[in-house]
Amino acid sequence: MVHRRGKGDMAQRRLLEGLGVTVAEETAYRALLRHGPATLSQLAAETGSSAAAIRRMLPRLEDLGLFSRVAGRPLRVVATPPNVAIDILVARRQEEITHSRAAAALLATEVAERSGPHPEEVLEVVTGRDAVARRYLQLERNAGQEMLVLVHPPYAVDISDDRENRQRAARQGAPVTRGIYSPLAFEQPGMLAHTRRAIADGEQARLGQVPVKLAIADARTAVLPLVSDEDRAVESALVVHPSALLDALVGLFETLWRAAVPLRLTADSLEPESWPQAADTEVLALLAAGMKDDAIARQLGLSPRTVQRRVQVLCERLGARTRFHAGYLAAQHNVLK
Repeated sequence: MVHRRGKGDMAQRRLLEGLGVTVAEETAYRALLRHGPATLSQLAAETGSSAAAIRRMLPRLEDLGLFSRVAGRPLRVVATPPNVAIDILVARRQEEITHSRAAAALLATEVAERSGPHPEEVLEVVTGRDAVARRYLQLERNAGQEMLVLVHPPYAVDISDDRENRQRAARQGAPVTRGIYSPLAFEQPGMLAHTRRAIADGEQARLGQVPVKLAIADARTAVLPLVSDEDRAVESALVVHPSALLDALVGLFETLWRAAVPLRLTADSLEPESWPQAADTEVLALLAAGMKDDAIARQLGLSPRTVQRRVQVLCERLGARTRFHAGYLAAQHNVLK
């Protein structure tokens, strides 16, 4: 059986509760709507209340915009049409909400000034290799001005997939990227080719000491491994938001950047008579990074014997006593630029 709501049921429903109208106020308003213009005594009889109670309620009903007075005596009141009354109540409530939101923002500012950000607002923990990769890519995509990166294996993102590099290069207003590569970064097959393409897309790359994997976007958000164990470095990450810790990480990067060796890799070959040739520059850059002949051979697709012969020739040209000295002299004389 379907229960049909009668007039008595409808009278019991509070239609204006959400707009700050009390039960007594709504009862008086609805009674006046039914009756039409009425004296306070007539309205009291209609609502089952007293004229004194209606008189005490009258200023509030006028303030809400539900009642207005009719000129003449005795005092009579008339109900504001529902469509007009509701619009007034809604506008009033919206104004209150706006003021409340402004007050909340002010209180939040006062709390921040008094106690600074809470730890949970500064640090965010990401777990799982896939989640770490997604968080890094999100950081890179949202960067507007500059990305600072300390590159060290292992990698959560697949470096053999160059779609992200192409998308970043094509993105309007793509951020400037500065990367410092650890010598160990090039132990992984394909990393040199990956870096060459990134430099071609505008990345500023250097070789140097990299104590920890790190990425910083716009000096506002950083991502670094949660644990120091290299085998687990991509299994979890710490996201750092604006704080003294983030300032320290930016300062660390800038210190390492000043000490790093510029890295210029190109796929274009130079004229035969010019020196150093592109291949020589790459060998010198990897020597400066401290890499061994076998690792250089793997990255450049050469045999270890070929690399040894080339290193010997480069040392003679530069007057270097050792292979590392050759890389150092190349950096000092801007051969790598």
